[in-house]
Amino acid sequence: MKVHFIAIGGSAMHNLAIALKDKGYEVTGSDDEIFEPSKSRLDRKGILPTQIGWDTDLIHNELDAVILGMHARVDNPELKKAQELGLEIYSYPEFLYAQSKDKKRIVIGGSHGKTTITSMILHVMNELNIETDYMVGAQLEGFDCMVKLTDAPVMVLEGDEYLSSPIDRRPKFHWYKPDVALLSGVAWDHINVFPTFENYVEQFEIFVQGIEDGGSLVYFEPDEHLRNIAAKYPNVKQFPYDVPEYEVGEGKTTLKSEGKEYELQIFGRHNLSNLYGAKNVLNQIGVSDDEFYTAIQSFKGAAKRLELIAENDSCKAYKDFAHSPSKLKATVNAVKEQFPDRKLVACMELHTFSSLKKDFLPQYENCLAKADEAYVYFDPHVIEHKKLEPITKEFVKECFATDNVKILNARQEVEGVLKNTEWKNASMLLMSSGNFGGINLNEFAKELLS
Repeated sequence: MKVHFIAIGGSAMHNLAIALKDKGYEVTGSDDEIFEPSKSRLDRKGILPTQIGWDTDLIHNELDAVILGMHARVDNPELKKAQELGLEIYSYPEFLYAQSKDKKRIVIGGSHGKTTITSMILHVMNELNIETDYMVGAQLEGFDCMVKLTDAPVMVLEGDEYLSSPIDRRPKFHWYKPDVALLSGVAWDHINVFPTFENYVEQFEIFVQGIEDGGSLVYFEPDEHLRNIAAKYPNVKQFPYDVPEYEVGEGKTTLKSEGKEYELQIFGRHNLSNLYGAKNVLNQIGVSDDEFYTAIQSFKGAAKRLELIAENDSCKAYKDFAHSPSKLKATVNAVKEQFPDRKLVACMELHTFSSLKKDFLPQYENCLAKADEAYVYFDPHVIEHKKLEPITKEFVKECFATDNVKILNARQEVEGVLKNTEWKNASMLLMSSGNFGGINLNEFAKELLS
């Protein structure tokens, strides 16, 4: 098959391109910007575009499929030509469904924890030599690519609720029609697309409606929104989960089950609930509890999800993708629970559209309360670029609503306060979907703790 990617440089798109190249497809692509690591990874596979920009000569009648990335615009010249030629145009999730429609599909959804739960499932399947295809949103240890497409009978999909493509405004996970579905929780996000919480919750109900006949729903039982959705679909097999029994001592988390103990490399109540959800999913395909718990002991986490990036004798530094209120609070609380006797210094960046929107910021109330010192950074130029209403330091501090929070506006301020902190008997937590204005977080943390 001959496949062309419009906007091949995206995190998800370039991984799919590599998976299809590995499958033997003839792959071409284009983009108006390609950054690392996408650039090097595409180059190694021989599918890096020879020039930056759009080229309508790449669109022709011999193409079997055109895959359209979210980064492209509706007036993209390559897209317009593909439409004029009547070519098969797929969104990313639509193409994944086409590749997996004859497989057993396991789909992981929810406002938070999707990547971690998907990663846990894949880690255990890998340890147990269970053959599977997959799509996951982070690089995993032991996996070369974030997408795998073979003749495996099962496919594990991270089910994102964001839009499918510029011309397909449906959430991605509405495409997947799971045989086994998991929902980790509902916390309002993507407010540029879902302007009301009710509209956002509705997307998860539509997802549940798409579960195949005879399928299963695994869901986080303490979430009232998920309980309400589940109650409407009694014909779907349901497996609610919470948090398993565990202990924390001397900086280690130990899980207890049926008289056995399993020492983990991950920690935090949110991670333990993620783990329990992953176990319930794999129970549906015949994995026993003991097999799961034994295999999960070697799981170190997904990239940028409470990822340990530096340490010394009395301090550990973590970075995390946490940016929404629920993720932020869960991550801060996890580190404090794991190291209760250490000073916790938490630094987060308001970086996404939602997190910088004035009407949404009050959702962050008390999210950093468990930190001993907390810093919130935002760049006024980013707000201006996103064409959002300006916000002030005073307003942001008022929204977080605790005295431990200080607001910073410049990268140099972030570097300054962290360099002036004594990193002994302490925990460092750096949380953002960005990089605080250009800081190499791994190198900076190592420098601070050296």
